[in-house]
Amino acid sequence: MPRKHNSGQKATIGRVMHEFKHGELRSGHGEKVKNPKQAIAIALSESGGSNQQNPEQRKRSLSRTKTKERNGETATAEKGR
Repeated sequence: MPRKHNSGQKATIGRVMHEFKHGELRSGHGEKVKNPKQAIAIALSESGGSNQQNPEQRKRSLSRTKTKERNGETATAEKGR
């Protein structure tokens, strides 16, 4: 059964996949992400939707990502500057 995501998680997943499609998504090492599966893993991890994390880690990931989005530190926000 597919996992249910709340609206904040859906928005984060959408932003990350948009960055991937436009070649702006980078891994933790600073290299461009070229593999769609890796992009999905990054999106789920950032949104707190990964089943590989415990509930505390998921909550922390989502709050960290939302703070980054508010401060304009994402690739999408930096491109718009």
